[in-house]
Amino acid sequence: MSKLIVSLSPHAHGTDSVERNMRGVIIALLPALLVSFFYFGLGSVIVCLTSVAACVFLEWAINKFVLKNPRNTILDGSAALTGILLGMNLPSNLPVWIIIIGALFAIGVGKMTFGGLGNNIFNPALVGRCALLVAFPAQMTVWPVTGQLTAYTDATTGATPLSVMKEAIKTGDASVLDQLPDSLHMLLGDPTNAFGAGALGEVCALALLLGLAYMLWQKIITWHIPVSIIGTVFVFSAIMHVANPAYANPVAVILSGGLMLGAIFMATDYVTSPMTPKGQIIYGVSIGLLTIIIRNWGSYPEGMSFAILIMNAFTPLINNYVKPKRFGEVPAKQ
Repeated sequence: MSKLIVSLSPHAHGTDSVERNMRGVIIALLPALLVSFFYFGLGSVIVCLTSVAACVFLEWAINKFVLKNPRNTILDGSAALTGILLGMNLPSNLPVWIIIIGALFAIGVGKMTFGGLGNNIFNPALVGRCALLVAFPAQMTVWPVTGQLTAYTDATTGATPLSVMKEAIKTGDASVLDQLPDSLHMLLGDPTNAFGAGALGEVCALALLLGLAYMLWQKIITWHIPVSIIGTVFVFSAIMHVANPAYANPVAVILSGGLMLGAIFMATDYVTSPMTPKGQIIYGVSIGLLTIIIRNWGSYPEGMSFAILIMNAFTPLINNYVKPKRFGEVPAKQ
């Protein structure tokens, strides 16, 4: 009888591999990455390159000098992907030394502390982002406007759609929402808009949707998590908008902030999301609800990152709840 070897997650079937899937996600991120370079210029390039280089170096260094692991895990692409996702969650004027600290939290705390890829409980890039948000709230909550292609730390900043929505809720004045860009600009972005665009990955929803289409086509992910998140946010935002016009319309809510980036690229992380379609829908609906709750009634304008991390912690419980019945199992008689 041959010995079966069960490896750590993420599990791939057929011709798939961890390397192929990581490469596929990076390819799917390219439209949004290139758009961020076009809209933010030098700042975006510095932030993304620093984040990727720091994440790859730190994974190599921790493996070699701390864990004494002879296997070179940086070649599987997961460290580079973490670096890109972390960079896409940061403002384009963030100083290099703060980015490196974020990479240390993402790789050192969010990933390698748990034993590396397949063992981490939380999405590493979001661990890095939320650590920076808590440690450096001033630097992490100022957003350069688009079109400043040669500016970096001295870039002019402005209000974001999420901050306008938060102000409307706080004051109860629906007219505040008139400051929001129209839905087309929120979908495509605007390189000359004097409005704070947000993080690098929040500037163009269409680019993120192209990435979603590619990953669905390549069967890298399934529709369950992104559709359940976006659908939940749309439904509850519509209900609140009808009940009180001070809450933004559901299209604006979906296209603003990091909702698209989180739903498509962060929540769908293989290791930290449920394994079954039913579990993924429960997970996605819960993330959507938590995002709405934090955005509307929490201290921060954005709630996507916190919602995903909270549900990462519940993933083992969801997997246990939706665990399929074993073939041939007979319930024990009481």
